[in-house]
Amino acid sequence: MTKTAVITGSTSGIGLAIAKAFAKGGANIVLNGFGSADEIKQATDAVSALTSGTVLYHGADMTKPAEIADLIATATTRFGSVDILVNNAGIQYVEKVEDFPIEQWDRIIAINLSSSFHTIRAAIPGMKAKGWGRIINIASAHGLVASPFKAAYVAAKHGVLGLTKTVALEVAEDGITANSICPGYVLTPLVEKQIPDQARTRGITEQQVINDVMLKGQPTKKFITVEQVAALAVYLAGDDAAQITGTHVSMDGGWTAQ
Repeated sequence: MTKTAVITGSTSGIGLAIAKAFAKGGANIVLNGFGSADEIKQATDAVSALTSGTVLYHGADMTKPAEIADLIATATTRFGSVDILVNNAGIQYVEKVEDFPIEQWDRIIAINLSSSFHTIRAAIPGMKAKGWGRIINIASAHGLVASPFKAAYVAAKHGVLGLTKTVALEVAEDGITANSICPGYVLTPLVEKQIPDQARTRGITEQQVINDVMLKGQPTKKFITVEQVAALAVYLAGDDAAQITGTHVSMDGGWTAQ
């Protein structure tokens, strides 16, 4: 039977790579995220070309619980259930605690943490009715360790790990698993664009930006690719991972081993 996957924040970067990976397995895909009409059409067309299933786009704002509920309801109405839920939507803001804007704190907590609660809350009844489900939360190495000036992001990602564990325990006998993926620095188009800019600003080479700034904490000195994160998500959604639940999988080039 064709599975249905809902992936938040999936019009670019990690989320789009995950959508493409599930599409290759023939799943129905519900995309979600920001972007211009052209960007959203490009993402939808690219995913549609990979699957024998159906691809929909839903523009739910991850700060608005009612829109998040409608995202899950739309997927359920169209496809019968949400089988795979990937919570990937996230934003970042960097500032020291005493100067951290309150509205940025609230926005990051809403998008990076609370949105996962809202999607999970809405999706679990359908998963329980079917006796099968996979919940995959894209956390971060910052769900395990901290960095300065990222109070909201670090707090949210730590919260995602706690939410994941609680959900896993609650649905352990219902054929549903809940896990987090904790990537380190991932080479997304957004990060790629920052490399020449930082080189100019800092007066160093692009390779120095990569090794000494971006990958300073990753012992392998290599970026994680979006395809690697996507492959792990596909594995966690498969039957071979049925007994992996309530945990996190680090993919961080050794960052959190230090």
